[in-house]
Amino acid sequence: MTTRYGTVALVGKPNTGKSSLLNAIVGTSLSMVSPKAQATRMPVTGIHTTESAQLVLLDLPGLLDPAYALQRSLRLMAVEALVTADLLLHLHPATEAPAPDVAEIIPELAGQPLPPSLLVYTKSDLVSTEQRTTLEATGAILVSTEHPRSITSLIARASERLPPGAFRHDPEDIGTQPVRFFVGEYLREAAFNLLEDEVPYAVTAVVEEFREDRSPVYIRATLFVERESQKGIVIGKGGAVLRDIGTHARHRLETLLQQRVYLETRVKVLPNWRRQRGALTRFGFPLPPDETT
Repeated sequence: MTTRYGTVALVGKPNTGKSSLLNAIVGTSLSMVSPKAQATRMPVTGIHTTESAQLVLLDLPGLLDPAYALQRSLRLMAVEALVTADLLLHLHPATEAPAPDVAEIIPELAGQPLPPSLLVYTKSDLVSTEQRTTLEATGAILVSTEHPRSITSLIARASERLPPGAFRHDPEDIGTQPVRFFVGEYLREAAFNLLEDEVPYAVTAVVEEFREDRSPVYIRATLFVERESQKGIVIGKGGAVLRDIGTHARHRLETLLQQRVYLETRVKVLPNWRRQRGALTRFGFPLPPDETT
């Protein structure tokens, strides 16, 4: 039997359902999901294996119009990742159809060859049957995380477009990133769920200590914010909000690890870290060569 293998990049503007789709395909809550736009920062890698194909899926930061250093870094990561993919899934909400051509949302690659792509309309359960029929007639794929059959159909269509090749991961694997990565993601996910306005966007998390040789697993992490006022909000009265953030992340980690976790968190201020080259480098965000602010 001929097998197929390839990298599939989920591409689109912010809040198009990329993280929800990745989770639906791999069958678990791997990537953080928030109703707030621009929640994804570092690309999340998921793996889905069928009998004949193995898809390595990249949930990329949304292709937003960047206003400051961190956002320029996120766009850089997304663009660099998509050009190396074997297939692009161009995601666009069905409620906002028609979608622009994929080349239009990445003008910095004008004139360069792009990987093959499939147009995927997300949130298709929110449009009428007539609208779905019209969109399907264009050759686009319509999906909804509320309808598992649509996810299965998308996997089949994407698999057909991958190049022939042997599997490179254990068929049981669902991701490639270390648990330390998900500690930060789940803490940020809690911040997005519990905090309002601009505050969650100012939060990033760093794992200071990770001891898998203990039972429960011991993790110590620091949440960084940009202002003292944000620190007070994240901690909350009597530490209530920070406890809720830690509890959310701990439950998610225990589900992922299938063992008990002791998670210790604290909050520090690093002024304007989203606009500081040194801070972004410290937190692992790549910057364009000419980035100065």
